[in-house]
Amino acid sequence: MAGWEDDYRAKLKTADEAAAGIIDGALIVQGNAVGEPPAMLEAIAERAKAGGFTDITMTSLLPMAASARTILAPEVHDVIHWESMFASGADRAMLVSGQAAYNPAFFHQIPRLFTESMDIDVALVAVSRVDKHGYMSLGVNVDTNVAAVAKAKYVVAEVNQNMPRVHGTGWVHVSDVDAIVEHDAPLFELPNPPDREEDKAMGEIISEMIPNGACIQLGIGGVPNAVAKSLLDHKDLGIHTEMFVDSMVDLVESGVANGSQKTFHPGKALYSFAAGTQRMYEFLDDNPYIEAHAVSYVNFPPNIAKNDNLVSVNSTIEIDLTGQCCSESMGTAQFSGTGGQHDYARGAFDSRGGKSIIAFYSTAKGGSVSRVVPTLAPGAIVTTPRTEVHWLVSEYGAVNLKGKSTRERSKAIIGLAHPKFRDDLTAAARELNYLD
Repeated sequence: MAGWEDDYRAKLKTADEAAAGIIDGALIVQGNAVGEPPAMLEAIAERAKAGGFTDITMTSLLPMAASARTILAPEVHDVIHWESMFASGADRAMLVSGQAAYNPAFFHQIPRLFTESMDIDVALVAVSRVDKHGYMSLGVNVDTNVAAVAKAKYVVAEVNQNMPRVHGTGWVHVSDVDAIVEHDAPLFELPNPPDREEDKAMGEIISEMIPNGACIQLGIGGVPNAVAKSLLDHKDLGIHTEMFVDSMVDLVESGVANGSQKTFHPGKALYSFAAGTQRMYEFLDDNPYIEAHAVSYVNFPPNIAKNDNLVSVNSTIEIDLTGQCCSESMGTAQFSGTGGQHDYARGAFDSRGGKSIIAFYSTAKGGSVSRVVPTLAPGAIVTTPRTEVHWLVSEYGAVNLKGKSTRERSKAIIGLAHPKFRDDLTAAARELNYLD
């Protein structure tokens, strides 16, 4: 598109000037996770402190450091009303105390909610440097941002030279935005957790369940990292994942994940958002093997199922003896969010030869609490219902719940619990009439 350079210069503003274009009472959608626009968040928080706003609502998934120190700071709680769509350490306490609200949704449906169910006034997105054609990349967070940019009445793009330019459909043209703020800042890095013995055990169990030529979705954390390490002797794997993480770089660079056997976007690794280390961000930049698309595309269960032998690996907090998985709350207290777990439980099972795996540590709190429980804690959120759960894995093995009765399920799930809790769980199963 010709003439974008003049348009860019005309729209270039300071963060304070861009924030001044936001009306009081606005509903503001900001970039998720690593895609937070830090300069704009700081400008909005400062404007709120100075009385420039009296009542605005902001929302995103997985807020991180930039949000925590600005728009989620205690001094602006009365002005900036927060609605989380996936909780993190930045907003978890606010949700528990009632200072913030939670908006439940399947990850793949959020773009549609933006388009059809939410009156979005402002979209704040972090983007890459502009190219010679006037396009900027949404980089690490294509996920819900495409829909937010399309729906919002006022769009601010925060240009960051450190944001990778990623192939796919996450492009924003200068003509698509109303204000441009230039602000270079290092991207937030998500450190890898320390290795645990249970991770290695589950990694080996799960890797044996993944055939050569399979397509994988891995979440973040010790178990997915261990799975990736155990897959380094595999061949011809593909990647179709909501979240791209560091362990996938190793699989691609080693030649293991070459995408040659993929039946959906063959020869390409697909993701919707990415979070990890600087090494990973540099790997994503202008890498033709990688494609980022909206989460409504990547996590749409029928699209997931178009990948033959799609194996997904996700985690849960608590599981009952019928197979119900609470993966997002501690009782009534929101801990994380629904995210894409249910999307992949459905899509992976519908994939020809696919497997949906939910992995969990058998205990919590230093081994004093069993994650396998007779019934979920009061108020616990059922993230993945028992009808959707396929494979369960703990450090003690793997079980397939499909086709199993409540009696068979309870017996199998007890076998995944830590041995010191199995007798009590068996007694509880009898009281519930799950076992004779």
